[in-house]
Amino acid sequence: MVDPRGIFWFALLLLFLRFRGTLEQTQPLSSPLERESLLQLRTSLGLRSKEWPRKPDPCLIWIGITCQNGRVVGINISGFRRTRIGRRNPQFSVDALANFTLLQSFNASGFYLPGSIPDLFGVSLRSLRVLDLRSCSIFDVIPNTIGNLTSLTGLYLSDNNLTGNAPDSLGQLSALSVLDLSGNSLTGNIPESFGSLANLSSLDLSGNFFSGSIPLGIGTLSRLQHLNLSGNGLNSLPAQLGGLTSLVDLDLSENSFSGGVLPDLRGLRNLRRMLLGNSMLNGPLPADFFTVSLQLQTVVLRKNNFTGSLPVEMWSLPRLTFVDVSSNSFTGMLPSSSSSAGSTVAVLNISHNLFYGNLTPVLRRFSFVDLANNYYEGKVLDFMHNVSIDSNCLQNATNQKSTVECASFYAERGLSFDNFGQPNTTKATEGSGKSNKTKIILAAVLGGLGLLAILALLLVLLILCTRKRGNSSQRGNGVGPAPAGGSPPPPGVSVNLASVGDSFTYHQLLQATGDFSDANLIKHGHTGDLFNGVLENGIPVVIKRIDMRSTKKDAFLSELDFFNKVSHQRFVPLLGHCLENENEKFLVYKLMPKGDLSNCLFFKNTTAEDGTLQSLDWITRLKIATGAAEAVSYLHHECIPPIVHRDIQASSILLDDRYEVRLGSLSEASGQEGDIHQSKITRFLRLPQSSEQGASGSSTSVCAYDVYCFGKVLLELVTGKLGISASSEGVLREWLDQILPCINMYDKELVTKIVDPSLVVDEDFLEEVWAIAIVARSCLNPKPSRRPPMRYVLKALENPLKVVREESSSSARLKATSSRGSWNATLFGSWRQSSSDVAVIPAASGTKLEGASSLKLSATSSSSSRRRHSNEICPEPSFGLPDVERVDP
Repeated sequence: MVDPRGIFWFALLLLFLRFRGTLEQTQPLSSPLERESLLQLRTSLGLRSKEWPRKPDPCLIWIGITCQNGRVVGINISGFRRTRIGRRNPQFSVDALANFTLLQSFNASGFYLPGSIPDLFGVSLRSLRVLDLRSCSIFDVIPNTIGNLTSLTGLYLSDNNLTGNAPDSLGQLSALSVLDLSGNSLTGNIPESFGSLANLSSLDLSGNFFSGSIPLGIGTLSRLQHLNLSGNGLNSLPAQLGGLTSLVDLDLSENSFSGGVLPDLRGLRNLRRMLLGNSMLNGPLPADFFTVSLQLQTVVLRKNNFTGSLPVEMWSLPRLTFVDVSSNSFTGMLPSSSSSAGSTVAVLNISHNLFYGNLTPVLRRFSFVDLANNYYEGKVLDFMHNVSIDSNCLQNATNQKSTVECASFYAERGLSFDNFGQPNTTKATEGSGKSNKTKIILAAVLGGLGLLAILALLLVLLILCTRKRGNSSQRGNGVGPAPAGGSPPPPGVSVNLASVGDSFTYHQLLQATGDFSDANLIKHGHTGDLFNGVLENGIPVVIKRIDMRSTKKDAFLSELDFFNKVSHQRFVPLLGHCLENENEKFLVYKLMPKGDLSNCLFFKNTTAEDGTLQSLDWITRLKIATGAAEAVSYLHHECIPPIVHRDIQASSILLDDRYEVRLGSLSEASGQEGDIHQSKITRFLRLPQSSEQGASGSSTSVCAYDVYCFGKVLLELVTGKLGISASSEGVLREWLDQILPCINMYDKELVTKIVDPSLVVDEDFLEEVWAIAIVARSCLNPKPSRRPPMRYVLKALENPLKVVREESSSSARLKATSSRGSWNATLFGSWRQSSSDVAVIPAASGTKLEGASSLKLSATSSSSSRRRHSNEICPEPSFGLPDVERVDP
């Protein structure tokens, strides 16, 4: 009989132990040194006070801090965001960690830590058990000192930019259970010492550049359950691979086992997933290949050179749900039936092989089947619905191989071919002849109708071309002289390469960039990777490497033709190109010493000992804004047809050594030829022109896209908030909700709430900042027809004080004509005269604008001055209104 008193005391003991454990975790931090170190870490990493506030105790309230007995044992900053100051100069600065002598876990996965892994992890944190630095943008080599962390059970360094060899010292981590180095740029051989990690349960080295053979010792790791070596350059498989008796998941795909055959895998009795795709394996599969494990669920052997037939056991595996053996040289026939009544929720892909014969009911087991590009003959079975059967020899099916090809295949193997089930009789031939005659007559009738339609179309095009030549002189009215050429070419049009810089050899570019080393990589652009380089003559350049397999060829040609036809000092100079390689093209630009606006708006003060950041002064910022507006205005108003940049943001605005703008990112720029053609057709058919079209015939909403993007750049210059111009729509909406209420034509002082605090501005400069903010808000109007053209935005930036100051009494009233009236009235008003909601209608020269006589052009320098301002002079954006026309910026 159980003693009730014993049960009572046992329950009391459990309650005490639980309370003691909770007490250990809720005790305040007892070490002043660790508290000070946490504050130092917060500063060096730029962490927000939202997660790590200064006053409350870290052990009790700080997010990501784990304590035991008043000491810090765990730090987790995964998913944290840096402060604005921290984002300006992010570094892998964690020196304060050296003071946490009992630290067991440090997790910074997903937190931006540009830099190399400090030696202090292996020197000072000997009690560390888990180190998680996944996706932190770490670069350089893995330090050898990591091998000193003998208590480490989990090391996660995946998805970074680590280079060099994996250090042999990692083999000293005898307690290690998980080692993840995937998604880096590690080279050399896999260290033999990895075979000594007896406690390893998961090893992931995928997505690197390892070469050579797989170390023999890895095949003896009896506790290993997950092995992923895919995406490397490994060239041989160890015979001991079958010794991984605990292995559940094996991925050796995307390697170079040239001439290699599979070793004996019969020891992998627990294997569930085997991926060997695209690994240059060959030869027939072992007869017992699919009896290795009855637990097999996924088998991928695609894109190798396997031969022979599939072992019949494959069709009977009870848990098999995914099989892909496509793109090999397998042959043979389908079994008549399967001895297994396994799951029918399965995928079978045996396409691009040499299978033949009739289809059988064994396919019922699979919910989706791909049989394409084989030599199956006979009839398609009734139950086959989710099946791809193209390019076979099947009866009553479309997209099949030709009779000659199918008959030849079967004849080579001494087999008879059913000739698609068609009898070869004279009657059939006669019927076929009658059918052919009917088809010929029908084709002749349709051909005649098509010819008439083509002639009618040619007549219309001839009339349009005649009108186009007659009106060619009118197309340039009001926009200045046209450049030497037109817009970038449509697809298929060749480019005169002789006029777009020098022709470089691939060898020259390799020398200039150090074989395109990662050290010279600037960034991964959306149309190509950008590298720093130095030519043989010492000229520094930027080289864009374009992968033609992942980039549209038209975009590459358009950028070349842009430089061929557009010449202006405000665009980044193209020095030349290299077109030797079929899959890669290269463009060579002149290096802009100051980089782009996003990188130099704030820069490190080299004169200060503390290395603090310094920002561009207002005069330089206004100079940059004016230069960028000049470039965009040229595209919109001096090119015929107008050219839309489509990618205006801070990273597109490049700066030379004197902060002169050289606009870049020109791969998306394209002309609006289609809109002009539409205008010609409209006039030819005597149809009324849309009110949204300007005199040039191009839609104002098209160029207005660039105006909107330029407004975001102006806000970055005013507020210092980097990232506005490149932010997503949702983030941009949050920015504008905070910024736009502080831009008001009636109150200058409101703008001080959003001005970059690093700017030192006096009263005159503040008025200029206020004026530019007003111009930015006008550019950001969600209705394209209410955004000012770039030529008027340029005038506003050249004369910012005229946006907000009173004019002289002789011109205090708004005039109707641009020659004698106020230009800023044109900027914010008269350009919308065709819009249905405009209240101001131009009159003859010298006549006052109706409804505008009492409107002042600007506020005085005093914010208390109350003047009336029309929203038509400076339209107020109306975000959120349901009836407003929207254009996605």
